[in-house]
Amino acid sequence: MRIVVDTNVVFSAMLNSNSKIAKIFLHPKSKFNFYATERLLDEIEEHSEKLMKLSGYSEAEFKRILAIFTRKIRFINLRLIPKNVFEKTLVLTEDVDIDDTEFVALTEHIKGKFWSGDKALQKGLKNKGWNRFITTDQLFGIIDLK
Repeated sequence: MRIVVDTNVVFSAMLNSNSKIAKIFLHPKSKFNFYATERLLDEIEEHSEKLMKLSGYSEAEFKRILAIFTRKIRFINLRLIPKNVFEKTLVLTEDVDIDDTEFVALTEHIKGKFWSGDKALQKGLKNKGWNRFITTDQLFGIIDLK
């Protein structure tokens, strides 16, 4: 299953490595293929000071934890998404959350599901008829915890 990961999901996993989100990422037998654009790394870098403060991680610990989670993600260059797909999703996101356009476009491009904890984004896009979201609980229910 192809899953596009929103930055807030990675934030959550990093802040609580015992959470359902972290367990989904780190499950050894997962059949999920996680994807994101490089924007995810840019957003983590933008908020790294805040994340370190909230988590209590040193800079070295922060980098190590980040590497653990991001190595599970395939990063797709934005230029690989066809222009028409990007333009279509820009219309959807421009008045909801333009910062998530890349993630929505990637979801469309790979015909995947979008994993995001952003309730306002979900509501805004659902109101426009776009619903390719998958929840943490849905993903957690799919993994084999044996």
